[in-house]
Amino acid sequence: MGKIQENSMHKLGLLGKNISYSFSKDYFKKKFINEGIKDVTYQNFDIEDISLFPSIIRNTKDLKGMNVTIPYKESVIPYLDKLNQKAKAIGAVNTIKITNKGKLVGYNTDCYGFKNSIQPYLSKMHKSALILGTGGASKAVIYTLQKLGIKCNYVSRTKSSKVCFTYSDLNEDVIKEHLVIVNCTPVGTFPNINDCPDIPYEAITSNHILYDLIYNPNQTKFLKYGAEKKAITINGLNMLKLQAEKAWSIWNIA
Repeated sequence: MGKIQENSMHKLGLLGKNISYSFSKDYFKKKFINEGIKDVTYQNFDIEDISLFPSIIRNTKDLKGMNVTIPYKESVIPYLDKLNQKAKAIGAVNTIKITNKGKLVGYNTDCYGFKNSIQPYLSKMHKSALILGTGGASKAVIYTLQKLGIKCNYVSRTKSSKVCFTYSDLNEDVIKEHLVIVNCTPVGTFPNINDCPDIPYEAITSNHILYDLIYNPNQTKFLKYGAEKKAITINGLNMLKLQAEKAWSIWNIA
């Protein structure tokens, strides 16, 4: 879209379902206030079904870009005109840029946010990871870890061609072989703060990294159990901030 100009109003937003809790709207609202940005607005586009997405594009004047969250990171792709190379490789989109010609271009900034929030904690012993959940966010996580040379195995409730382990398969040996465990499911999100992924936490050690994409609450039960075993624990807040700033740079690209 070119550089956002001071003399014109532009709209940005978040596409998702049941997103009243959303991080993005508050984050950008505060960003605009703190940085004196008065000509850009940010709103939630909360839709029941992805088939409603084209009507948002048609009916929202001056819309220049969107973030995309659960559950539309994959299902929005057929509605886009083009995918950035990284988004194509990942197979999920969390940022859309609308060009001056009205073309919809999909990007993935989750991988940037995840990489830069976990990399400082990784060491040579972190060779294998368990990825809990198979949704759009998990694709960016696996893409990133594999680029960092870490072998990844999906964990889900049922086995498939890409799922190596079900939760019932997880035992002490499996946990000890995988020193990185990333929760990409919504299990444990507010208000269901007493829920956590069903893994054998007793096998967690101080060599483990437990990363939860959830940021509300600040410490999920998953992370609490990891902390009790002296593991490194990381929530999703820094990832969200980093991916949001990366999205902003895409919308503002010269």
